[in-house]
Amino acid sequence: MATKVHMEALSPTMEEGRLVKWNKHEGDPVKSGDTLAEVETDKAVMELVARADGQLLKVMVPEGTTVPVGNVVAWIGKPGEKVDGDGAAAPAPKTAPAAAIPSSKPVPPAPPTQPAAVVMAADATRVKASPLAKRIAKEAGVDLKLVQGSGPGGRVIKRDVEGAPAPAATVAAQAVPRTADRAPRTGVPYEDVPLTQIRKTIAKRLATSLGPIPHFFLTTEIDMERAAEAREALNKQLGEAGGKISFNDIVIKAVALALVQHRACNAWFQEDHIRYWNEVHIGMAVAIEDGLITPVIRNADMKSLREISAESRELAGRARNRRLKPEEYTGATFSVSNLGMFDIDHFTAVINPPESGIVAIGSIVAQAVAEGDRVVVRRRMRATMSCDHRVIDGATGAAYMRTLKQMLENPLAMLL
Repeated sequence: MATKVHMEALSPTMEEGRLVKWNKHEGDPVKSGDTLAEVETDKAVMELVARADGQLLKVMVPEGTTVPVGNVVAWIGKPGEKVDGDGAAAPAPKTAPAAAIPSSKPVPPAPPTQPAAVVMAADATRVKASPLAKRIAKEAGVDLKLVQGSGPGGRVIKRDVEGAPAPAATVAAQAVPRTADRAPRTGVPYEDVPLTQIRKTIAKRLATSLGPIPHFFLTTEIDMERAAEAREALNKQLGEAGGKISFNDIVIKAVALALVQHRACNAWFQEDHIRYWNEVHIGMAVAIEDGLITPVIRNADMKSLREISAESRELAGRARNRRLKPEEYTGATFSVSNLGMFDIDHFTAVINPPESGIVAIGSIVAQAVAEGDRVVVRRRMRATMSCDHRVIDGATGAAYMRTLKQMLENPLAMLL
Protein backbone atom coordinates (compact mmCIF):
# COMPACT_ATOMS: atom_id res chain seq x y z
CA MET A 1 0.00 0.00 0.00
CA ALA A 2 1.47 3.36 -1.03
CA THR A 3 2.28 5.87 1.72
CA LYS A 4 1.30 9.53 1.58
CA VAL A 5 3.95 12.18 2.13
CA HIS A 6 2.31 15.11 3.91
CA MET A 7 3.50 18.69 4.27
CA GLU A 8 4.52 18.44 7.93
CA ALA A 9 4.47 21.18 10.55
CA LEU A 10 8.24 21.67 10.70
CA SER A 11 8.02 24.51 13.21
CA PRO A 12 5.60 25.20 16.07
CA THR A 13 4.00 28.17 14.28
CA MET A 14 4.04 26.79 10.73
CA GLU A 15 0.71 26.84 8.87
CA GLU A 16 2.03 26.36 5.34
CA GLY A 17 5.34 25.69 3.65
CA ARG A 18 6.92 26.54 0.31
CA LEU A 19 8.54 23.56 -1.39
CA VAL A 20 11.93 24.98 -2.34
CA LYS A 21 13.60 21.92 -3.85
CA TRP A 22 12.99 18.22 -4.36
CA ASN A 23 16.09 16.23 -3.35
CA LYS A 24 14.47 13.01 -4.56
CA HIS A 25 12.73 12.61 -7.91
CA GLU A 26 10.08 10.23 -9.21
CA GLY A 27 11.54 6.75 -9.50
CA ASP A 28 14.30 7.32 -6.94
CA PRO A 29 14.69 4.71 -4.18
CA VAL A 30 13.82 6.08 -0.75
CA LYS A 31 14.63 4.96 2.78
CA SER A 32 12.92 6.15 5.94
CA GLY A 33 14.80 9.20 7.17
CA ASP A 34 16.06 10.28 3.74
CA THR A 35 15.64 13.95 2.91
CA LEU A 36 12.91 14.18 0.28
CA ALA A 37 12.73 17.95 -0.10
CA GLU A 38 13.71 21.33 1.33
CA VAL A 39 10.82 23.37 2.68
CA GLU A 40 10.79 27.06 3.54
CA THR A 41 8.82 27.49 6.75
CA ASP A 42 7.91 30.71 8.53
CA LYS A 43 11.37 30.77 10.14
CA ALA A 44 13.90 28.68 8.23
CA VAL A 45 14.57 26.28 5.37
CA MET A 46 14.12 22.79 6.76
CA GLU A 47 14.20 19.19 5.57
CA LEU A 48 11.11 17.11 4.80
CA VAL A 49 12.10 13.50 5.47
CA ALA A 50 10.66 10.20 4.31
CA ARG A 51 8.58 8.20 6.78
CA ALA A 52 8.62 4.97 4.77
CA ASP A 53 10.88 2.81 2.58
CA GLY A 54 10.25 2.25 -1.12
CA GLN A 55 10.30 4.33 -4.25
CA LEU A 56 9.17 7.91 -4.80
CA LEU A 57 6.18 7.08 -6.98
CA LYS A 58 4.67 10.49 -7.61
CA VAL A 59 5.47 14.12 -6.88
CA MET A 60 2.23 16.03 -6.34
CA VAL A 61 3.66 19.52 -5.80
CA PRO A 62 6.20 21.27 -8.07
CA GLU A 63 9.06 23.30 -6.68
CA GLY A 64 8.16 26.83 -5.66
CA THR A 65 4.62 25.92 -4.60
CA THR A 66 3.22 26.91 -1.19
CA VAL A 67 1.22 24.14 0.46
CA PRO A 68 -0.87 24.13 3.67
CA VAL A 69 0.29 21.84 6.46
CA GLY A 70 -1.35 18.42 6.09
CA ASN A 71 -1.62 18.41 2.30
CA VAL A 72 -0.23 15.45 0.37
CA VAL A 73 2.90 16.42 -1.57
CA ALA A 74 4.09 13.00 -2.79
CA TRP A 75 3.63 9.23 -2.61
CA ILE A 76 6.07 6.48 -1.63
CA GLY A 77 5.40 2.84 -2.46
CA LYS A 78 6.62 -0.31 -4.15
CA PRO A 79 8.16 -0.07 -7.62
CA GLY A 80 5.39 -0.32 -10.20
CA GLU A 81 2.64 0.61 -7.77
CA LYS A 82 0.38 3.20 -9.37
CA VAL A 83 -1.34 6.30 -8.04
CA ASP A 84 -3.88 8.29 -10.03
CA GLY A 85 -3.67 11.99 -10.83
CA ASP A 86 -5.34 12.93 -7.54
CA GLY A 87 -2.83 10.95 -5.54
CA ALA A 88 -5.15 8.04 -4.69
CA ALA A 89 -3.32 4.73 -4.50
CA ALA A 90 -4.17 2.06 -7.03
CA PRO A 91 -3.21 -1.64 -6.78
CA ALA A 92 0.07 -2.60 -8.41
CA PRO A 93 -0.52 -4.11 -11.89
CA LYS A 94 0.03 -7.85 -12.22
CA THR A 95 2.09 -7.62 -15.39
CA ALA A 96 5.42 -8.80 -16.65
CA PRO A 97 8.52 -7.21 -15.12
CA ALA A 98 9.95 -4.04 -16.60
CA ALA A 99 12.44 -6.01 -18.71
CA ALA A 100 9.52 -7.32 -20.83
CA ILE A 101 8.43 -3.81 -21.81
CA PRO A 102 9.70 -2.89 -25.29
CA SER A 103 12.60 -0.44 -25.17
CA SER A 104 10.88 1.74 -27.76
CA LYS A 105 8.12 2.69 -25.34
CA PRO A 106 8.33 6.45 -24.62
CA VAL A 107 9.31 7.62 -21.14
CA PRO A 108 6.25 9.01 -19.25
CA PRO A 109 6.57 12.78 -18.83
CA ALA A 110 7.57 14.10 -15.41
CA PRO A 111 5.87 17.11 -13.73
CA PRO A 112 6.43 20.43 -15.58
CA THR A 113 9.17 21.63 -13.21
CA GLN A 114 11.10 18.35 -13.40
CA PRO A 115 11.49 17.25 -17.06
CA ALA A 116 12.45 13.60 -17.48
CA ALA A 117 15.75 14.52 -19.12
CA VAL A 118 16.78 16.60 -16.10
CA VAL A 119 15.96 13.80 -13.67
CA MET A 120 17.95 11.30 -15.72
CA ALA A 121 20.92 13.63 -15.90
CA ALA A 122 20.90 14.17 -12.14
CA ASP A 123 20.82 10.44 -11.53
CA ALA A 124 23.64 9.82 -13.98
CA THR A 125 26.02 12.33 -12.39
CA ARG A 126 25.89 11.47 -8.71
CA VAL A 127 29.03 12.55 -6.86
CA LYS A 128 30.64 10.65 -4.02
CA ALA A 129 31.00 13.12 -1.15
CA SER A 130 30.94 13.13 2.63
CA PRO A 131 27.76 14.49 4.30
CA LEU A 132 29.76 17.45 5.70
CA ALA A 133 31.17 18.25 2.26
CA LYS A 134 27.67 18.15 0.77
CA ARG A 135 26.34 20.54 3.40
CA ILE A 136 29.22 23.01 2.99
CA ALA A 137 28.91 22.87 -0.81
CA LYS A 138 25.19 23.47 -0.63
CA GLU A 139 25.57 26.53 1.63
CA ALA A 140 28.42 27.95 -0.51
CA GLY A 141 26.72 27.25 -3.83
CA VAL A 142 29.58 24.99 -5.02
CA ASP A 143 28.81 22.39 -7.73
CA LEU A 144 30.25 19.13 -6.40
CA LYS A 145 30.56 17.76 -9.96
CA LEU A 146 33.28 20.36 -10.57
CA VAL A 147 35.28 19.51 -7.42
CA GLN A 148 38.18 17.03 -7.53
CA GLY A 149 37.88 14.67 -4.56
CA SER A 150 40.96 13.82 -2.49
CA GLY A 151 39.30 11.30 -0.19
CA PRO A 152 39.26 7.49 -0.49
CA GLY A 153 38.21 6.45 -3.98
CA GLY A 154 38.04 10.07 -5.14
CA ARG A 155 35.44 11.00 -2.55
CA VAL A 156 34.90 14.74 -2.10
CA ILE A 157 35.65 15.76 1.49
CA LYS A 158 35.52 18.99 3.52
CA ARG A 159 38.92 20.40 2.47
CA ASP A 160 38.11 19.88 -1.22
CA VAL A 161 34.97 22.02 -0.97
CA GLU A 162 36.63 24.69 1.16
CA GLY A 163 39.38 25.02 -1.43
CA ALA A 164 36.99 25.23 -4.38
CA PRO A 165 36.57 28.65 -6.02
CA ALA A 166 33.28 30.44 -5.46
CA PRO A 167 30.88 30.15 -8.42
CA ALA A 168 30.77 33.18 -10.71
CA ALA A 169 27.09 33.64 -9.93
CA THR A 170 27.85 33.77 -6.22
CA VAL A 171 30.65 36.30 -6.68
CA ALA A 172 28.38 38.44 -8.85
CA ALA A 173 25.58 38.25 -6.31
CA GLN A 174 27.95 39.44 -3.58
CA ALA A 175 29.20 42.33 -5.72
CA VAL A 176 25.81 43.60 -6.90
CA PRO A 177 23.32 45.22 -4.48
CA ARG A 178 20.11 43.32 -3.86
CA THR A 179 17.36 43.90 -6.41
CA ALA A 180 15.03 45.13 -3.70
CA ASP A 181 17.57 47.84 -2.77
CA ARG A 182 18.48 49.13 -6.24
CA ALA A 183 16.57 47.70 -9.18
CA PRO A 184 17.65 48.35 -12.78
CA ARG A 185 15.43 50.61 -14.88
CA THR A 186 13.55 48.32 -17.28
CA GLY A 187 10.67 50.53 -18.34
CA VAL A 188 8.27 48.54 -16.14
CA PRO A 189 6.75 50.86 -13.50
CA TYR A 190 6.71 48.28 -10.70
CA GLU A 191 7.25 44.63 -9.78
CA ASP A 192 5.02 42.44 -7.58
CA VAL A 193 7.04 39.97 -5.49
CA PRO A 194 5.15 37.20 -3.62
CA LEU A 195 5.52 37.19 0.15
CA THR A 196 8.01 34.72 1.52
CA GLN A 197 6.87 32.48 4.37
CA ILE A 198 8.84 34.48 6.93
CA ARG A 199 7.43 37.79 5.67
CA LYS A 200 3.89 36.37 5.90
CA THR A 201 4.56 35.34 9.49
CA ILE A 202 6.02 38.74 10.39
CA ALA A 203 2.90 40.43 9.00
CA LYS A 204 0.60 38.17 10.99
CA ARG A 205 2.55 38.54 14.23
CA LEU A 206 2.74 42.31 13.95
CA ALA A 207 -1.03 42.38 13.54
CA THR A 208 -1.36 40.38 16.76
CA SER A 209 1.22 42.49 18.59
CA LEU A 210 1.24 46.22 17.96
CA GLY A 211 -2.56 46.39 17.59
CA PRO A 212 -3.96 44.19 20.39
CA ILE A 213 -1.04 44.61 22.83
CA PRO A 214 -1.12 47.92 24.72
CA HIS A 215 2.51 49.04 24.34
CA PHE A 216 4.21 51.73 26.34
CA PHE A 217 7.84 52.76 26.11
CA LEU A 218 10.59 53.67 28.58
CA THR A 219 13.85 55.25 27.40
CA THR A 220 17.03 55.84 29.37
CA GLU A 221 20.52 57.01 28.43
CA ILE A 222 23.36 54.84 29.69
CA ASP A 223 27.01 55.75 30.24
CA MET A 224 28.90 52.92 28.49
CA GLU A 225 32.42 54.14 29.30
CA ARG A 226 33.16 51.47 31.93
CA ALA A 227 31.51 48.76 29.82
CA ALA A 228 33.69 49.78 26.87
CA GLU A 229 36.84 49.67 29.01
CA ALA A 230 35.85 46.26 30.41
CA ARG A 231 35.20 44.96 26.88
CA GLU A 232 38.59 46.16 25.66
CA ALA A 233 40.36 44.51 28.60
CA LEU A 234 38.48 41.23 28.15
CA ASN A 235 39.22 41.05 24.42
CA LYS A 236 42.89 41.80 25.05
CA GLN A 237 43.00 38.96 27.56
CA LEU A 238 41.18 36.55 25.24
CA GLY A 239 43.54 37.25 22.35
CA GLU A 240 42.89 36.44 18.72
CA ALA A 241 42.08 32.76 19.32
CA GLY A 242 39.56 33.41 22.07
CA GLY A 243 36.90 35.22 20.03
CA LYS A 244 35.72 38.75 20.65
CA ILE A 245 33.20 40.04 23.17
CA SER A 246 30.79 42.50 21.54
CA PHE A 247 28.74 45.25 23.17
CA ASN A 248 25.67 43.20 22.26
CA ASP A 249 27.00 40.25 24.30
CA ILE A 250 27.41 42.55 27.32
CA VAL A 251 23.88 43.93 26.83
CA ILE A 252 22.38 40.44 26.62
CA LYS A 253 24.13 39.41 29.83
CA ALA A 254 22.97 42.56 31.64
CA VAL A 255 19.39 42.22 30.35
CA ALA A 256 19.28 38.63 31.58
CA LEU A 257 20.72 39.40 35.04
CA ALA A 258 18.34 42.35 35.48
CA LEU A 259 15.40 40.02 34.72
CA VAL A 260 16.50 37.77 37.58
CA GLN A 261 15.97 40.72 39.92
CA HIS A 262 12.70 41.77 38.24
CA ARG A 263 10.74 38.57 37.64
CA ALA A 264 7.60 40.59 36.88
CA CYS A 265 9.17 41.54 33.52
CA ASN A 266 10.24 37.99 32.69
CA ALA A 267 6.70 36.91 31.89
CA TRP A 268 4.27 35.79 29.19
CA PHE A 269 0.70 37.01 28.78
CA GLN A 270 -1.49 33.89 28.41
CA GLU A 271 -5.06 35.22 27.93
CA ASP A 272 -6.46 33.99 31.28
CA HIS A 273 -3.22 34.03 33.28
CA ILE A 274 0.32 35.42 33.38
CA ARG A 275 3.22 32.99 33.30
CA TYR A 276 6.19 34.20 35.36
CA TRP A 277 9.38 32.46 34.30
CA ASN A 278 12.04 31.22 36.70
CA GLU A 279 14.40 30.72 33.76
CA VAL A 280 15.78 33.50 31.56
CA HIS A 281 15.87 32.85 27.82
CA ILE A 282 16.83 35.87 25.72
CA GLY A 283 15.61 36.26 22.13
CA MET A 284 18.26 38.02 20.03
CA ALA A 285 16.78 39.79 17.00
CA VAL A 286 18.79 39.02 13.84
CA ALA A 287 18.10 40.68 10.48
CA ILE A 288 18.08 38.26 7.55
CA GLU A 289 17.60 38.91 3.87
CA ASP A 290 13.79 38.93 3.84
CA GLY A 291 12.82 39.55 7.43
CA LEU A 292 13.75 39.11 11.07
CA ILE A 293 14.26 36.10 13.30
CA THR A 294 15.08 35.83 17.00
CA PRO A 295 17.43 32.99 17.95
CA VAL A 296 17.26 32.22 21.66
CA ILE A 297 20.16 32.18 24.11
CA ARG A 298 18.84 29.90 26.84
CA ASN A 299 19.68 30.49 30.51
CA ALA A 300 21.60 33.60 29.49
CA ASP A 301 21.84 34.72 33.12
CA MET A 302 23.93 31.63 33.92
CA LYS A 303 26.34 31.88 30.98
CA SER A 304 29.64 33.72 30.83
CA LEU A 305 30.23 36.54 28.36
CA ARG A 306 32.53 34.23 26.44
CA GLU A 307 29.79 31.59 26.16
CA ILE A 308 27.21 34.17 25.12
CA SER A 309 29.61 35.56 22.51
CA ALA A 310 30.29 32.17 20.92
CA GLU A 311 26.65 31.12 21.00
CA SER A 312 25.33 34.40 19.59
CA ARG A 313 27.78 34.28 16.66
CA GLU A 314 26.87 30.68 15.90
CA LEU A 315 23.12 31.29 16.08
CA ALA A 316 23.27 34.52 14.06
CA GLY A 317 25.27 32.82 11.31
CA ARG A 318 22.86 29.92 10.99
CA ALA A 319 19.89 32.30 11.20
CA ARG A 320 21.16 34.19 8.14
CA ASN A 321 21.61 30.88 6.31
CA ARG A 322 18.08 29.85 7.33
CA ARG A 323 19.41 26.75 9.12
CA LEU A 324 18.06 27.20 12.64
CA LYS A 325 16.14 24.38 14.31
CA PRO A 326 12.71 25.21 15.79
CA GLU A 327 13.96 24.80 19.34
CA GLU A 328 16.63 27.43 18.62
CA TYR A 329 14.21 30.24 17.79
CA THR A 330 11.25 29.51 20.10
CA GLY A 331 10.71 29.84 23.83
CA ALA A 332 12.28 33.24 24.55
CA THR A 333 11.06 34.89 27.75
CA PHE A 334 12.31 38.38 26.79
CA SER A 335 14.04 39.88 23.74
CA VAL A 336 16.76 42.32 22.73
CA SER A 337 16.90 44.22 19.42
CA ASN A 338 20.10 46.11 18.60
CA LEU A 339 20.35 48.54 15.67
CA GLY A 340 23.39 50.37 17.01
CA MET A 341 25.62 48.96 14.27
CA PHE A 342 23.41 50.76 11.73
CA ASP A 343 24.09 54.13 13.37
CA ILE A 344 20.56 54.31 14.83
CA ASP A 345 20.69 56.14 18.13
CA HIS A 346 17.12 55.47 19.29
CA PHE A 347 14.11 53.37 18.26
CA THR A 348 11.20 51.42 19.70
CA ALA A 349 10.82 47.68 19.09
CA VAL A 350 7.60 45.69 18.76
CA ILE A 351 6.94 43.08 21.44
CA ASN A 352 7.11 39.47 20.30
CA PRO A 353 4.08 37.79 21.91
CA PRO A 354 3.60 36.05 24.28
CA GLU A 355 6.62 37.90 25.76
CA SER A 356 5.79 41.06 27.67
CA GLY A 357 8.91 43.11 26.96
CA ILE A 358 11.76 43.87 24.58
CA VAL A 359 14.70 46.26 24.90
CA ALA A 360 15.80 48.27 21.85
CA ILE A 361 19.48 49.24 21.82
CA GLY A 362 20.85 52.22 19.91
CA SER A 363 24.38 53.13 18.88
CA ILE A 364 27.15 54.06 21.32
CA VAL A 365 28.14 57.66 20.69
CA ALA A 366 30.87 59.84 22.21
CA GLN A 367 29.15 62.86 23.80
CA ALA A 368 30.17 65.91 25.78
CA VAL A 369 28.58 65.60 29.22
CA ALA A 370 28.82 67.57 32.44
CA GLU A 371 30.81 65.88 35.20
CA GLY A 372 30.70 68.12 38.23
CA ASP A 373 31.94 71.53 37.12
CA ARG A 374 33.72 70.30 33.99
CA VAL A 375 32.74 68.93 30.59
CA VAL A 376 34.09 65.51 29.57
CA VAL A 377 33.59 63.19 26.61
CA ARG A 378 31.84 59.91 27.49
CA ARG A 379 30.52 57.03 25.40
CA ARG A 380 26.73 56.98 25.81
CA MET A 381 23.93 54.69 24.60
CA ARG A 382 20.14 54.98 24.59
CA ALA A 383 18.00 51.95 25.46
CA THR A 384 14.21 51.78 25.14
CA MET A 385 12.03 49.13 26.73
CA SER A 386 8.70 48.27 25.09
CA CYS A 387 6.28 46.97 27.73
CA ASP A 388 2.99 45.08 27.57
CA HIS A 389 0.83 47.10 29.94
CA ARG A 390 -1.33 44.05 30.65
CA VAL A 391 1.68 42.52 32.43
CA ILE A 392 4.09 45.34 33.29
CA ASP A 393 3.11 48.57 35.00
CA GLY A 394 5.03 51.80 34.47
CA ALA A 395 6.83 51.70 37.82
CA THR A 396 7.70 48.02 37.32
CA GLY A 397 9.27 48.68 33.93
CA ALA A 398 11.06 51.77 35.24
CA ALA A 399 12.59 49.79 38.11
CA TYR A 400 13.82 47.17 35.64
CA MET A 401 15.42 49.79 33.39
CA ARG A 402 17.11 51.40 36.38
CA THR A 403 18.70 48.06 37.30
CA LEU A 404 19.79 47.47 33.69
CA LYS A 405 21.35 50.94 33.56
CA GLN A 406 23.23 50.35 36.83
CA MET A 407 24.65 47.05 35.58
CA LEU A 408 25.86 48.49 32.29
CA GLU A 409 27.31 51.59 33.90
CA ASN A 410 29.13 49.46 36.47
CA PRO A 411 29.92 46.05 34.91
CA LEU A 412 31.25 44.79 38.27
CA ALA A 413 27.61 44.81 39.43
CA MET A 414 27.07 41.80 37.18
CA LEU A 415 29.37 39.81 39.44
CA LEU A 416 27.26 40.41 42.55
